[in-house]
Amino acid sequence: MSASQGRRPEIIWTVPISGDGRRGGPQGWSRGGWHLDAAPVLPEWVNDVRGSAFTPFDHHVQAARAAEHGGFDAVVVPYDPAGEESWVLATVLSKETRHVGLIAEFPLGAMTPVYAAKMAATYQRVSGHRLGWKLALDVDPAIARSQGDFLDVTLRYQRADEFLTAARGVWSEQGYSFDGQHYHVFESGFPSPLSGHPFPRVVTSGISAEALDLGARQADVHLLPFDDALAGHRDGLGRLGSQYGRRVLVGLEVPVIAREDPEEAWARAARLFGQLPHAAGIGRPEHYRLDEHRWAGFGVLGLGAPIGLVGSYDEVAQRLRELFDDGVDVFVLDGNPHVEEAYRLGQHLLPLLGDFPVTAVPAAQTAR
Repeated sequence: MSASQGRRPEIIWTVPISGDGRRGGPQGWSRGGWHLDAAPVLPEWVNDVRGSAFTPFDHHVQAARAAEHGGFDAVVVPYDPAGEESWVLATVLSKETRHVGLIAEFPLGAMTPVYAAKMAATYQRVSGHRLGWKLALDVDPAIARSQGDFLDVTLRYQRADEFLTAARGVWSEQGYSFDGQHYHVFESGFPSPLSGHPFPRVVTSGISAEALDLGARQADVHLLPFDDALAGHRDGLGRLGSQYGRRVLVGLEVPVIAREDPEEAWARAARLFGQLPHAAGIGRPEHYRLDEHRWAGFGVLGLGAPIGLVGSYDEVAQRLRELFDDGVDVFVLDGNPHVEEAYRLGQHLLPLLGDFPVTAVPAAQTAR
């Protein structure tokens, strides 16, 4: 039996929250009010009739709609300390879309598990049960401290375990109490109409021992990096999940540049790279090429994951198929510019994945 038999992949897109991604580096992401100092200077005879009527939120909505129209299962609204607030933006997108899932990434220091659960219950009612949670745990310590969160990395994962335990408890039980190291809850719970809704789908990430253990214990989907150690991390997550009596879906963050032929795709990668300010040591785009289709230059371009795929639509689809056969269940795709690439991949790449075996999988719930 094929490893993929009886499974269906989930394909997720990433919504930008701090610019448009039209150029190679984030300093050139200017559409809709972000980084206006980087916006191109228009000739005097050109009028932008949109003026201030086109806001960053119009662009976010365009990206989410492009993903929905393209057939993606869900979109991720990433946590970005310099970007829009992900919960608020995900709520806006829930009213501008109908079917696509919405995964809001957030740091746990921002709220208590009880309040997060209450917000989620209302969100599920508003959105038709489309909310997912992506936990932002690997936050730069300086940024975390600037927001009042002084926990070290190990304690962050302990807190995350308590957070999810307490949130699930008040979600499903009246008079729920919890006494942990980081949270204390006494006789909590939600009455109707907040009760009885599906709990948000939980997405975690990371390859540390603490991250893999948390994912195995609490997550529905755990994202792994697209590197040479992928198989080992996947197997380790599977063993931990078995110890807890759970099967956690394996996810992969994969930025993509796909075109009709591989030469066009690699030329696009080189063009984006050429738009970067060439500081000392940045190198050339070919220096980041890992093999025939894997490229490690996406992180330099400001995308969340450093390693992704470059090639023709057929080549990228084949690599995704191979990864699926090797045990990857969820693909979180990303690309620049976000709106245009969502439509492009929805039209040309996703149909090539249509012959994946399809069975019932829980409904899916993008950094920059």
